[in-house]
Amino acid sequence: MTDICSQPALLSLSDALNRIQQALTPILGEESIILPHALGRLLSQPCYASFSLPAFPNSSMDGYALHSSDIQAQSFSLKQVGISWAGQPYTGTVNSGECIRIFTGAVLPSELDSVVMQEQVLDKDNVIYFPEKVQAQQNIRHIGEDIQAGDELLPASKNLTAIDLGLLAASGIYELKVKCQLRVAFFSTGDELTAIGTPLKAGQIYDSNRYTLNALLTHPCYSVTDLGVLADDKQLIKQTLLSASEEYDVIISTGGASVGDADFIKIILDEIGQVNFWKLALKPGKPLAFGHINQCAFFGLPGNPISVLATFQQVVTPALRALSGQETKSPLHIKARCKSPLYKQAGRQEFQRGIFKQTPTGEFEVISAGKQGSNILSSSSRANCYIVLSQEQGPVAINETVIVEPFTTLV
Repeated sequence: MTDICSQPALLSLSDALNRIQQALTPILGEESIILPHALGRLLSQPCYASFSLPAFPNSSMDGYALHSSDIQAQSFSLKQVGISWAGQPYTGTVNSGECIRIFTGAVLPSELDSVVMQEQVLDKDNVIYFPEKVQAQQNIRHIGEDIQAGDELLPASKNLTAIDLGLLAASGIYELKVKCQLRVAFFSTGDELTAIGTPLKAGQIYDSNRYTLNALLTHPCYSVTDLGVLADDKQLIKQTLLSASEEYDVIISTGGASVGDADFIKIILDEIGQVNFWKLALKPGKPLAFGHINQCAFFGLPGNPISVLATFQQVVTPALRALSGQETKSPLHIKARCKSPLYKQAGRQEFQRGIFKQTPTGEFEVISAGKQGSNILSSSSRANCYIVLSQEQGPVAINETVIVEPFTTLV
């Protein structure tokens, strides 16, 4: 029996991704934002340090600062003559035979070069008794040991993390130049779709895809607009696409991408834009259209909810990252022993939903999350990974090794 999905007209996922990357040009433009709004945004220009970090020598712990020339082989004592607090440096002079109390981050006076932690000494009426074998020049943070003035702090196109924001703040940088957000619009199509809260009539279903897409598109680099639900009306869909293409960088639709009488997406794309491809050797998610309307990239995703999830993650996410200037990332793949049999026909690459874990001995195991139909939301909710099965592969037997793609993120 021949699987119709193995026909040459179906494009492999890897070929589809290559075509998409070749067809896309990252958006241009930058804007100024302040540090509290910068998490997850992409720098459009490198950031440089205007001063060194640390900017002054300081102590790495609470203790007592002294000069190494006063250190003796046996236990010894020094007179405490002052305190250096964080933010309130000691301003006096420390002579031979003297030391000061110092706290973490406090300025180390220029004539001192060593700090002994407070737990190692004994304080008796401002006479500090040090143990034997004190190590010289310890517990000191030197000027510029982290960053030198003029160093590049962060390169252009860096996706800003929480620690990046801390580095910029420590360097006194509050306003940044970042790449403009990618403008993304999405909508669902289908006469059967009904808004949540409205009583369902015969043959109607609630529209879940827009809520999935809205969550998947929640990202600091994207500005997202929900265009709602469109009826299966060719002129309405056509006009919506034309208008949206003038305002957005990317349009994503769900439904209407197949070959039914009410599936207008490819027909419309042929009339008003350019079709790059519209069928993939992918399960779930065979009917997927990609093309352009004017300068706007368009993705017509299937209508089944799990097909939306899989095609967005595997196809749309890499495209959005490329368009917005983010670094392209290959998904993490882990070998695991499959502990349940899997049904699979050769012809399409499959992303079956699974539940994987690490055993006490460090090995990875995975089981099916349940029914694999493209309309089955519950198994995807239970899953924590995809079981990635190649286009040529057939059924999987118990204890066979498979490739697992963890749900590290769906954005």
